[in-house]
Amino acid sequence: MKVRHIVLVKFTEATGPGKIAELSQAFAELPSRIPGITSFEAGENDSPEGLNHGFTHAFVVTFVDAAARDAYLPHEQHQAFVERLKPCLADVLVVDYAHP
Repeated sequence: MKVRHIVLVKFTEATGPGKIAELSQAFAELPSRIPGITSFEAGENDSPEGLNHGFTHAFVVTFVDAAARDAYLPHEQHQAFVERLKPCLADVLVVDYAHP
């Protein structure tokens, strides 16, 4: 079964649009560097409901299976990205689920 890895990000107030764009681009480059990723989507919150609790950006990474996701998490390219991202995070929420 495929696995979807959903990452919701709340950036710090000090993180400007240029830095957010740079980090979003770096995240988007991970599928070309880490095997097992079948798709990547990203976008900024556009919901009129007002229920985002300050989370402004969503990233969805789809893996061929749970083993690919499990290999991605400690992968050096992913870990390097996480280290770049951490100083800019006010909060992050990650949810994974399997689907056919």
